Amino acid sequence: MRRGIAATALVASVALAATACGGSDSGSGKSDGPVTITWWDTSNATNEAPTYKALVKEFEAANKDIKVKYVNVQFDQAQNKFDTAAGAKGAPDVLRSEVGWTPAFAKKGYFLPLDGTDALADQAKFKSNLITQAQYEGKTYGVPFVTDTLALVYNKALFKKAGLTEAPKTWDDLKKAAATIKSKTGVDGYWGSTQAYYAQSFLYGEGTDTVDASAKKITVDSDAAKKAYGTWLGLFDGKGLHKADTTADAYAHIQDAFVNGKVAAIVQGPWEITNFYKGKAFTDKSNLGIATVPAGSSGKAGAPTGGHNLSVYAGSDKAHQAAALKFVNFMTSAKSQETIALKNSTLPTRDDAYTAQVKADPGIAGYQGVLSAAQPRPALPEYSSLWGPLDTELPKIAGGKESLDKGLSNAELAIAKLVPDFSK
Repeated sequence: MRRGIAATALVASVALAATACGGSDSGSGKSDGPVTITWWDTSNATNEAPTYKALVKEFEAANKDIKVKYVNVQFDQAQNKFDTAAGAKGAPDVLRSEVGWTPAFAKKGYFLPLDGTDALADQAKFKSNLITQAQYEGKTYGVPFVTDTLALVYNKALFKKAGLTEAPKTWDDLKKAAATIKSKTGVDGYWGSTQAYYAQSFLYGEGTDTVDASAKKITVDSDAAKKAYGTWLGLFDGKGLHKADTTADAYAHIQDAFVNGKVAAIVQGPWEITNFYKGKAFTDKSNLGIATVPAGSSGKAGAPTGGHNLSVYAGSDKAHQAAALKFVNFMTSAKSQETIALKNSTLPTRDDAYTAQVKADPGIAGYQGVLSAAQPRPALPEYSSLWGPLDTELPKIAGGKESLDKGLSNAELAIAKLVPDFSK
């Protein structure tokens, strides 16, 4: 899974120095041979990395004066590793950075502002909301590389067997559909997640969030948030609704059940498209239904905007930065993004990469259709870390170990420590 803040313990600085390049061997920037830059790629090593490695070779073939040291870093360790390496002046020249990391690393001065550089030469081609999400205090610190959002994904055959002709528009509709599917097919209609990122859409459906960044106020325990999480909790109990899975392997269990036709619908992101197609339920790709997440009582539906940017380390010397900027421009070009989309089934960040061939993939076309409901994260350095307390409390709530009121109160107290200048 690609979401959330890294929770893994920091690795030893010696190990980091072995893989980092920007601050350790950049020296004065003078070299008799090609400039070697290091890129930390945080993508899935099995499904996505081979495509990126091939593009690196293509870039090197066209740019004989630049070599790229490719390093695949496990996503859930990358944020802490980069933070440690950058603080020690030894970070990689380029980082595939989760969009939520941008404000924090920009605030620390670890990312180079890219406005007016080669990396952003095609800025007008990118989706404007994704450029906005790569900015902090008026400057742009990343080039959108891949984007994603959550959607309601469903098994069209099971829906049809249950006599359902369209995806549910509201959470109440989903609850009713789940019961119908159970009655008509014998399988569960919906299986929800206890992870905070996946509960975010319930907050948006009530017109709220964990915090109001502009008002500097914590809203996770507000009336609107309680209503949102109450709706979320209600989808773990009822006919056709799967009981909450609070085990460490819950994500894999949900995914496995869906791709094998044991549950008709889940909420999931496009990073799983290739894995959907590997399941027996979707050997016919057209059986995969993709719809905007259901709306809450506000009548509006919303899902978090995720994805990754390519960012350049501010601590690299000028020669390495220049090479890094050229590399970022190549990797985020329309041609490269088209290649990545076709090979990895991920969503491009620029409109001219959505070619007819790319949109022939029903998964990509389906997720492109729900991007309008994606809500960018506020430019708050601590924002992504706010899901941490909820990842602790929500499984307890869903598992019946504590009440909704108690869990949200605990989350509010924990969030207050992360944003001490925010009011409750």
